Amino acid sequence: MTRNEAAEQYNQARRRGQREYREAIAAGRYPYLPVLDDILQNARVEAQLPLGVVEVPLAQVVGTKTAGRTAAFSFNFMPLLGAETEFAAKWINLCMAHVEEGIRDPIRCYEYLGRFYVQEGNKRVSVLKHFGAANVTASVIRVVPQYADNPDIRRYFDFMAFYALSGIYEVQLAQEGGYAKLQAAMGKKAQEEWTDDDRANIRSLLTRVGKAYRDHGGSRMRLSAGDVLVVLLQLYDYQTLLDDTPAGLAAKLDAAWDDVLALERPDAKQVSTSPAAPPEKPLLQRILPVKRPAGTAALKVAFVNERSPATSTWTNAHEFGRTQVDQVFAGQVTTAVYNDAEQGKNDVQLIEQAIADGATLIFTTTPKLAAASLRAAVRHPEVRILNCSMDLPYASIRTYYSRIYEAKFITGAIAGAMAANDRVGFVASYPMLGMPADINAFALGARMTNPRVKVEVQWTCLPGDPLKAFTAKGITVISGRDTPAPGHPSHEYGIFQIKPGGVLQDLASPFWHWGQFYEHVVRSVLDGSWNKEKSGADGKVVNYWWGMNSGVIDVLFSRELPHDLRHLASLLRSGIISGAIDLFATRIVAQDGSLKNDGLHGFSPEEILHMDWLCDAVEGHIPEYDELTEEARPMYRVQGIHRERLPREAGEL
Repeated sequence: MTRNEAAEQYNQARRRGQREYREAIAAGRYPYLPVLDDILQNARVEAQLPLGVVEVPLAQVVGTKTAGRTAAFSFNFMPLLGAETEFAAKWINLCMAHVEEGIRDPIRCYEYLGRFYVQEGNKRVSVLKHFGAANVTASVIRVVPQYADNPDIRRYFDFMAFYALSGIYEVQLAQEGGYAKLQAAMGKKAQEEWTDDDRANIRSLLTRVGKAYRDHGGSRMRLSAGDVLVVLLQLYDYQTLLDDTPAGLAAKLDAAWDDVLALERPDAKQVSTSPAAPPEKPLLQRILPVKRPAGTAALKVAFVNERSPATSTWTNAHEFGRTQVDQVFAGQVTTAVYNDAEQGKNDVQLIEQAIADGATLIFTTTPKLAAASLRAAVRHPEVRILNCSMDLPYASIRTYYSRIYEAKFITGAIAGAMAANDRVGFVASYPMLGMPADINAFALGARMTNPRVKVEVQWTCLPGDPLKAFTAKGITVISGRDTPAPGHPSHEYGIFQIKPGGVLQDLASPFWHWGQFYEHVVRSVLDGSWNKEKSGADGKVVNYWWGMNSGVIDVLFSRELPHDLRHLASLLRSGIISGAIDLFATRIVAQDGSLKNDGLHGFSPEEILHMDWLCDAVEGHIPEYDELTEEARPMYRVQGIHRERLPREAGEL
């Protein structure tokens, strides 16, 4: 390259810098390179760690260490100074060296929160960025922030643990838990270090996925190519993606695009808290019975269960709901049941079998089938698939559950009134999404009828027998399991009282009426209203979380319940159904003494669903994953309140 040619490259780079400068000024943005020293003035730093000489992605080199040269570059690292300056002459010399033999001397820089700030070598970075280089060799010092419980810092600490295993900077993720998902999807153990082949494979795959993502408009989006890769790895086998062509990866990304959009948009989740109004029909259609047109096939609906109705009361409740669909839509709908689906074994095959048998609407009735449901939905976008779980961030499927905490509030009020010694027991299942809200709602109800009451929590997912623990402490009013469990006395669920002689007396019990939900969804498919809130096409996520106002949840009162207490519980039930009672709109103090609510407002659905604290009327704690029994851990990995902080396993969402 001649000097004149290099000078022309400088002029081109300068024009790019001036254009970036003007656009930044017009948009009200800072037009120069950010300065790390300025950023750290308001940051708490734990340590500075030398990483040695490493390969650094140029896309992540974003600024300078000090303010000395920042005004010489625009925000995109392109030069701003005139061609007659000494700065320009040095830039031109580096340009010629790069073309003729390559820039080999490492730059010196600092890394903070995954971004790099140059201390020595700004012009080298500028030249390399101008020519579109991917990486630069750098001597790096990492600035480690003090740990804080906020998403940005948690993600960065996840990255540091990931970097210690992988040794690559290219994978920068916006989604919490993504690094563990990537590690698991590659078939590696949680603390297994990467090989050179691993690094080469991921870099190659990331390059190809990145191109497909940019072709979809990803350069204007918040998510990184790494985030998109993690999405694809939830849907397709790692080796399959490695072996795929660029065209094949682009097709797979197109199929999963709604799920990418759902993660991209913070407002993508739509929590449906009550059934939508049915579409208005012409008068004759409202008067005359609806018949399926001759020659048209009935809608086929499939139910895929983890266990069978004979071995699981949970499955039996969903089976009861299925029979309601058969009765209500006789002649219009046929249903089929696929039992004994095992996560990671035959779950995918059973869903695929249901689709092969003609099902176009599928309910998978346990959170453990969420991953198989998602993968089937991406492969079969024409099939509507719903999974009985909470808060999945994917647009290809919908989730459904119920606001059981509303019923718990009412049964808590009954328990508080019946507790002669101001002590009530609460049997909790798993520390999963929504469970702390159930416990807190129960405690608030109990305290409403007995301000002195204390609610002790025992967990079935921990070693020991909760009932024995309660009776040893003289607790005789207990909130047991929500449904009868095989091998347990028939009265050991709902709210019951242990009478003298050990006799169990029913008081009340929450009741799941899944048939109401299934009837509504099937009707929305038949009348065409499903598409009004359709997941997909715009990246929207639909999570059904219905309560007592929908009829999906109710409370059954025992004949033994005192009349006045039944009257109070009925008033509470009516108030919750009508919306007149917001049970969380009261002053609430957590166990640690912090004020969670001043009583002037309630909580949003997201705040209720993601509660990870207990109120001061509760004795006991929320167990961590390591405390759980081996049998309980799989459910926590699917729906645990802090599941994203766990090392992931292959096949998990």
